[in-house]
Amino acid sequence: MGVQESRVVDKADGAKPPRVIRKRPRNRRAQIAAVSAEAFGALGYHGVSMEDIASRLDITSTALYRHYPSKYALFRAEALRLGSLSERAVRLPDAAADLPAERRLEQVLDALIAGSITNRRSAAVLRWQRRYLADADAAVLAAQLSTVNAVLMSLLAETEPTRSTGDRAVLAAALLSVLSSIGDHHVSIPVRALAALLGAACHAVAHCALPPPGDTAALAVTEIPLTFKHELLLVRAVELFHQRGYPNVSVEDIATAAGLPASSAVYRFYRSKGDILAAAFRRAADRVSAAIGPAIAAADTPEQALTRLIELYVTSSFAERELTFVYYAEIGNVPPDDRTVLRNIQRLTIDEWARLLVGVRSELSAIQARLLVHAALALVVDLGQRFGADDPVCSQIRVIHLMQVVLFGRAADPLR
Repeated sequence: MGVQESRVVDKADGAKPPRVIRKRPRNRRAQIAAVSAEAFGALGYHGVSMEDIASRLDITSTALYRHYPSKYALFRAEALRLGSLSERAVRLPDAAADLPAERRLEQVLDALIAGSITNRRSAAVLRWQRRYLADADAAVLAAQLSTVNAVLMSLLAETEPTRSTGDRAVLAAALLSVLSSIGDHHVSIPVRALAALLGAACHAVAHCALPPPGDTAALAVTEIPLTFKHELLLVRAVELFHQRGYPNVSVEDIATAAGLPASSAVYRFYRSKGDILAAAFRRAADRVSAAIGPAIAAADTPEQALTRLIELYVTSSFAERELTFVYYAEIGNVPPDDRTVLRNIQRLTIDEWARLLVGVRSELSAIQARLLVHAALALVVDLGQRFGADDPVCSQIRVIHLMQVVLFGRAADPLR
C-alpha cells in the first residue's frame, strides 16, 4: 500500500544517484479506509492513533490529515460505510421482484455473505466499536442496520407466514450474528468454501422452527459479602466496562462503584485496571474450558457431550451477560502477556468443541467445524445484546436451540 515510485537518471557521465519521484496513489482514500478499519477492528477505537494508521500506510500523519481531519472522522466514515454497504446488500434489483420469496431471501443472504467476507477484518468496527460513535452518527448507523433487519424479517415472514413477529426478529438477529461472527477470529478458509459454509448455516437458521419461548425468570442474584472486596471489585468493573467501554472507565470509577474510600484501595487486590480486566477474562475462559472434561465424561456420544456444553454455556452466559460481552469486545485491551495466555485457552476450547462437532458431522473438516463453533458462541452475546435478559422471545431454550441448529444443522437429538 506504499507510494508508487519511478526513477529519473541523469544520462551525463558521473550521473547522480537515481532520484525517486513519489506519486500519490489514486485510491489513497480507499487504502486509508481499509487500513484504518482493520486497525480499529484489531485494537479498538481508543487503541489506535492517526500516527499508527499513517505508519501502516507508510505515509506521514500530515499526509493522512489531508484526507481526514481527525481520527474520529476516519472512524465515523468507516462505520457508516459499512452500514451503507449492508443496507445496499439487502436492496434487490427490480428484476427480482417477481421471484419467489425463498429465492429473494437467498439472494439477500448471498449478498450479505459476500459483504461480510470482503469486510471481515473491519467487522469489529460495527460489532464492538460502534458504541463510540457520537449520538447523531450512531442514529444514522442504527437506521441503516434497521433497514437490513426489516428486510430480513419481511422475507422470513413471506417464506413462513405463520411465524410471529418475535420469532422473525430472533431469526433475523441470529442470521446477522452468524454472518458477522467471522470478524471475531482469524480461522483461514478459502473464500468459496467460507461462503458455502455460511450459506448452509444461514439456511438452517432461516428454516428452523423455534421452540416455545420458555421460562424467562431471572437467575437469583447472590449478594457479594462486603468482605469479599476483590470479588466485588471484579463484578463492578465488568459492569462499568460493559456500560462505558474499558477506555472510558478509570480506577477511581471502579473504586466508587465498589464502595471503596479511594482508588488506592483497589491496588490492595489488583495491580492495575488492566489486571482487573485480565482477571475477568480468565474467569470467562476458565468457565468454558472447565466444563469440557465433565461433559465428555458424562456423555455416551459426541453429540450428547456437545449438547451439554451448549446448555452450560448458555446458562452461564445468561447469568453473566456483561462478562460475556466484555470478553468479546475488550480483548484488545488485555495486557499482552495475559492476552497470549487467554488466546491459547480459547483456541484449545474451540478445538475441543470442533473435535466433538466433527464426531457428529463427519463431512466437516476441522477448520469448518471451528468456524461453526465460533458462529454458535457468538450467537449468545449478539442475541443478548439485541434482546436483553428479560425479553421472553429470546429465552435460554431458544438460544440453545439456535446454537444447535448452527452447529448440527438441526436440533439436537437426545438419542444420538
